[in-house]
Formats: sequence, structure tokens, C-alpha cells
Amino acid sequence: MSLFLFKRLITLIATLVGTSVVVFLVLEILPGNAAQIIMGPDASPEAVLALAHKLGLDRPALARYGEWVWGLLHGDLGLSYAYSTPVAELVRERLALTVPLALMAMAFTAALALAAGIYAAARHNKLGDVGIMGLTQVGIAIPNFWFAILLILLFSVKLKWFSAGGFPGWDEGLLPGLRALLLPALSLAVVQSAILARITRSSVLEVLREDFVRTARAKGVSQRGTLWGHVLRNALIPVITVMGLQFAELLAGTIVVESVFYLPGLGRLIFQSIANRDLIVVRNCVMLLAAMVVIVNFVVDVLYAVIDPRVKASDI
Repeated sequence: MSLFLFKRLITLIATLVGTSVVVFLVLEILPGNAAQIIMGPDASPEAVLALAHKLGLDRPALARYGEWVWGLLHGDLGLSYAYSTPVAELVRERLALTVPLALMAMAFTAALALAAGIYAAARHNKLGDVGIMGLTQVGIAIPNFWFAILLILLFSVKLKWFSAGGFPGWDEGLLPGLRALLLPALSLAVVQSAILARITRSSVLEVLREDFVRTARAKGVSQRGTLWGHVLRNALIPVITVMGLQFAELLAGTIVVESVFYLPGLGRLIFQSIANRDLIVVRNCVMLLAAMVVIVNFVVDVLYAVIDPRVKASDI
């Protein structure tokens, strides 16, 4: 197990280093003068040079990259050009909304998808299976921002059960905060749960055809007992793979839903920073999201070994 984790950690570190190089090259080395973009096309050359010197843009690229990585390792992400505020503080404030939103959406996704996928697989080619698969087709086809607008029209405008947008802040209490995130989380979960339900159904059906399942049934184990005691664990490997990718996507892809519900999350911060040409915020936020995706994939790899020891043995 230690060798398995060591190899995964080396891969994790190498991926993060490669990602940092790509992010830096894209945002710092490509043609274009960041100081000119920030100052505007009518700024004098002297003012542009002064700002470039202040931001350190006139220093060698390797030195700037080393300083940025050193700051990342020590939690110093620099100052925002637009807000004159430490980037770490801005990111921390926005993550306090984006991470709970992604976790809520993932919880809804897992609950809906696992229940629907197992139900459909247990009733293969019957009315329940056909109905679930039809609903998942609709769920995959629905854009989450459109579904978010429908939720607002129904629960906010018509029924007046929830606010149409905004976030009260966690200082107002846990329940008001979770209540404000409920509709956004549902709008994010509808598409993801439709995809995951189909994956769950296919994986469960594949395991149901294995010899050990027929053996368990021949020994008198009930269908329910076979499903929950033998099939589900063996069917979880592809399901967890998709769940890991979906959670990473939820962390990085909430910008549209955050805009619909006017939530001050990380996605909205990136959108505002791009509009303000605040490249230091964009760079650090993109790196943070990339690191989250890599770490989530690392956790999924570890879960593989926990669920199915054959994965660990084959890797070693």
C-alpha cells in the first residue's frame, strides 16, 4: 500500500508542477502586454513602463515563475491589481461559498443517481428501467442554467419559498446559507445525476452477469441481498471514477450558475477578474482549480485500492 501511495504522490506532484508551468506560460509569456491591457490603449508609454516595473513584468520570466511558485508554497498569492487586496483573501472568501455549493450538488447527484441507477438495473427492460432511462435522457439534454431559471420561476417567483439569488453569508447562520445554496445545487445536480445514473445502471448490469452473482443466487441469497451484498461494491469502480470527475467539474464549472443566482463564488471571481484584466487573480484561481482537480483524482485512485484490492496489486 505504501508503494502504491508513493507512486500516486509522485504523479500528483509531477502533474502539479507541469500544470503550474502551463498556466504561467499561457498567462505570462504569450504575446501581449499585461500592463498595457490594464492601463488601456490611451495610456502613455511612460505610465505603462512604470506599471510594468511595479508589477515585476520587466523581470526575467524564470525569476517571475520562481517567485510565483515560492509564493504558492507559502500561501502568498500576491495583490490583486483591481481590488488592491491580497489574492489569498479573495480566494478564501469565495471558496467558502463554492466548496459547500459543489459538495451539496455532489451529494444530490450521488443520492439521485445511485438510487435511480440501482433501481433501473434491478428492473432491467421493465417499465421502471425504461422510465428512469427516459428521464436521464431528458436530464442530460437540459442545460443547467435553463433549469436554474425554471427553479427560480417556480420556487422563488411563483411559490416564494426561496430567494431568487444572493447569499446572506455564513455569519447569518448555517441554515440560511444552506437554504440559499439549495436551488443552485439542484440545478447543478440535475445533469450530473442523469449521467451518473446511466453509468451506475450499466456497471450494475455488467456485474450482475458475473459468475459469482449466479453462484450467490443459486445458494439461496435473495435478489436484494445479492444486489447490496455482492454487486454494489464491485460496481463502484467506474461509478467513483465518474463521481471524481464530476466533483472536479462542479468545483471548476459553477460560473454560469453562480451568475444566474448572483452568488459571490470562485467562478464569479474568475469571470470578474477576466473582465477587469486582473491577471494575477486569474492565474492563481486557475492554478487552484487545477490543483483541486488533480487532488480529487488522487483521492479517487486511493479509493480504488480501498474498494478493490486488485487495483493496488496490479499497480504494484
